[in-house]
Amino acid sequence: MKVRAVVEYDPDAKSYAVYCPELPGCASAGDTEEEALKNIKEAIALYLEPSPVKIRPNGKVFEVEVAV
Repeated sequence: MKVRAVVEYDPDAKSYAVYCPELPGCASAGDTEEEALKNIKEAIALYLEPSPVKIRPNGKVFEVEVAV
């Protein structure tokens, strides 16, 4: 799975900000562009990590793979 990451340099902070337009709230930063990209990979993994869900006794949980 590939996700777009937008990297922007902030001259005031003298660091790089990075966010994923398709994943609201998924953002990170770094002192270098490379560090920012490394950090966003970790942020994406955490963002997509499954969280516990409560389902009814007759409910089912499936994992699906998405190819884009």
